[in-house]
Amino acid sequence: MEGHWTLLKVLMVWEMLCFPWLGLCQRREQLPVLWIMPLSSGPVWGNVTAEVMPAVRLALQHLSKQPAPLRDYELQFHFADSKCDNAKALKGFFEAIFYGPKYLIVFGGLCSSVTSTIAQSLEAWNLPQLSFAATAPAFANKRRYPNFFRVVPSDSAVNPALLKFLSHYGWKRVGTLTQLEERFTEVQKDLTGLLKKAGVELAEAQWFSGDPCAAVKTLKENDVRIVIGQFDEFLAAKVFCCVYQLGMFGHKYQWILSGWSQTSWWTHMGTSNCSAQSILSAMEGTVTVDFETLSSRHTRGVSGRTPQEYKREYEKRCMLKGLGSTKFHGFAYDGTWVLAKALTRVMETLRYREKYSIHDNYTVTDKEVTYMILQALSETTFFGVTGHVVFRNGERVAHIKFAQFQAGREVQIGEYSAITDKLEFASPIWFKGHEHTKDRTHIYPQRMQINLLLYSILASISIFGILVSIALLFFIIQNRGHRAVQLSSPSLNTLLILGTLLSYSSVVLFGLDGSSVPEGVFDALCSVRIWFLNIGYTTAFGTMFAKIWRLYAMFGRVKAQKRMMKDYVLIRIVCSLLLVDVCFLISLQVLNPLQRMVEEFSLEAVPDGDFAIRPFLEHCENTHMSIWMTIMYLSKCSLVLLSCVLAWKTQHSNTLMLSDSRCTRISVCVMGPLSIMGASVALLTKDQPNIQFCVVGVVIITCCSVTLSLMFVPKLILIRTDPDGVSLPRQFHTAEREKESECVNKEKESIKRSASGTSSCLTLISTAPLDVLQSDNQHLIMHISELDRELEELARQLQELSTLSYKSIINMQESGEHTGYSDKYSEDINSPEQVQRRLSLQLPILHHAYLLSIGGVDASCSTPSSPSAEHMALMGLWH
Repeated sequence: MEGHWTLLKVLMVWEMLCFPWLGLCQRREQLPVLWIMPLSSGPVWGNVTAEVMPAVRLALQHLSKQPAPLRDYELQFHFADSKCDNAKALKGFFEAIFYGPKYLIVFGGLCSSVTSTIAQSLEAWNLPQLSFAATAPAFANKRRYPNFFRVVPSDSAVNPALLKFLSHYGWKRVGTLTQLEERFTEVQKDLTGLLKKAGVELAEAQWFSGDPCAAVKTLKENDVRIVIGQFDEFLAAKVFCCVYQLGMFGHKYQWILSGWSQTSWWTHMGTSNCSAQSILSAMEGTVTVDFETLSSRHTRGVSGRTPQEYKREYEKRCMLKGLGSTKFHGFAYDGTWVLAKALTRVMETLRYREKYSIHDNYTVTDKEVTYMILQALSETTFFGVTGHVVFRNGERVAHIKFAQFQAGREVQIGEYSAITDKLEFASPIWFKGHEHTKDRTHIYPQRMQINLLLYSILASISIFGILVSIALLFFIIQNRGHRAVQLSSPSLNTLLILGTLLSYSSVVLFGLDGSSVPEGVFDALCSVRIWFLNIGYTTAFGTMFAKIWRLYAMFGRVKAQKRMMKDYVLIRIVCSLLLVDVCFLISLQVLNPLQRMVEEFSLEAVPDGDFAIRPFLEHCENTHMSIWMTIMYLSKCSLVLLSCVLAWKTQHSNTLMLSDSRCTRISVCVMGPLSIMGASVALLTKDQPNIQFCVVGVVIITCCSVTLSLMFVPKLILIRTDPDGVSLPRQFHTAEREKESECVNKEKESIKRSASGTSSCLTLISTAPLDVLQSDNQHLIMHISELDRELEELARQLQELSTLSYKSIINMQESGEHTGYSDKYSEDINSPEQVQRRLSLQLPILHHAYLLSIGGVDASCSTPSSPSAEHMALMGLWH
């Protein structure tokens, strides 16, 4: 086999040097060129050298027919077999340099590793290199490869064309699927930088080496619609099999394959599990982009032939040799022309300088020759079979073509010229939908807001509650002198109404969101909400707590000294609770204020649509929301639990002075647990604004309405039925006696059933009169001065009557008109026993008369002959 390739090399050199029609037997100046290529075929690089040889021989033939000075020089190729192996390539290179002749330039280079190794050492050898098959983007680095030129465009040359194509259709979001090979990863890296500069979002970049399905699935999960694929044709079948299985094709997706040629790649099925028809279905509409291997223009180039004429001659030669075609043959043809033109120019320049030099022995160094060749290469320009041959910083300025798979075949749709930076379309691109593919699922944000009907209902009820609260406030002020209003602490009731008014207002504020107020106002609304709700709740519930606490201080502690708290003491309690709330709210506002936070939820895709809905919800939150809310809820829950415990302990207590104590206890037992349950449900439904607002609104409205109804409806009825408040004491004491009588009857029945046990009603009977007396005594103390004046006046009148009676008796005795009976009567009526008896009968009668005017017991409840305990107490106070 080795002998066979050696013979082949000899024959190829002999053909190039001694074909009589090339005119090589004539005396022409030899231009030695070292050709480094793998002469044998391989599974990776194929049989590129043999397939480009017909193109090179065709170029030499065409060059021989050119006018001077091109026909005066001939390219003499000397082969070095690289075998795509670094060691063997270096060995062949050193042998060629050692054995000569002295080469002017190195031609060829296919495998990246071999080409890189040799190209980096050429500067030391003062040799330039021109490649027609090395497309790796790394060779564009002139610091590492200063003497390297290539007539074939770099693989990354398609990236500017891709950007132009993306810009034409307005695609600003793409993804990449890259095979893990250096030539593909380098292109992807260069593309990433260009995308970033152009402002195109790289949504997802995926790499694969074996099974690409996981990478394709990730692209789909990230909603990548425009996919740029960078992989070879041997893995393409696997990729599009995954695309077919995942349904990532059709009008929603656009695949763009970078660096592809017009080969029937789908014939390389490999280990794909899909049929060729399935792969072609997934491939339909795919756009391919690659540098132009052969110009499509019918323009006669430097050789006097059109690219189409050249192609026919080349294919004819390949058929005669039984060789296949490679996409590099056009670049090898144009590369031969570049060598000939550049070297001819240098040789002519050297000849001219030698001829007209002032020195007799004109010499030039190898370094100067190399520089002249590099300069000539960079300035070479002509129209070849691959298009305009122009170099820019050692790189071929590419001409990029775009093609699309339509109905199972590749159709050219456009061209991009890097020289003019213009993209021209030869035929319209075909999309499966009515319009071109979108680069993303268009997301329409949708605010999760409170239902307008729900808000209208609860807001209307709250506004009605506000009006009722205001009306009750005026009612309290207007009837502040009424007995029923006075006995229920009007100042505390005023605070209660103000608390419910703020709570009602918070319902209206909680229903407002970003659709109702501007974004800047929303932050202020967050603070106003929590202030209204906290202050309103503390004022209303704190007022009831203060009333329960007073009741407990009077009747809940049996062993302790019972005392009657004044209203100002209870107001201090409410103000203390409010002070704690205000300090908490000020700390919250200063240290970590509530702000508008937007919470986005998962996309809601619309079937068969290119858009989706992303719900979002506006919250009032801060960075340490959980800590602040925990502190607030713990304080409120503690107040609620304490109030409920005190209400339970004072369930059997009732007084005239605290006539609404029972209603207060009921309100506490309803409002407390209901507010805790409402707060818990509101926390659990924070992602459902309608449910949360409904729960919060209903709880606040219910608590406020129940409290106002229990506290003020009985007073309204009482004031309407008894405007003067005369029947209030009678009703109260009658209710106490009925309660006491009912309890006695129950206790008797329980005693009959069981001889043991503690009697609760006995305690009630024993404590009820004491409670009543304490309440009445407190009220009577306020009017004690008036009673004293009345009693003094009665005593004075009795003294005057006694004096007048005594004088009249004396006068009758003196006039002699009295009899013995009269003397006896006069003596008895003024006796101390008679005066004491008269006073004992008159004072209780006066006591009953005055008690009716100040809220005392009913006169019918006792008789003068049997005074009650209340009478005896009053007598004790009077004495």
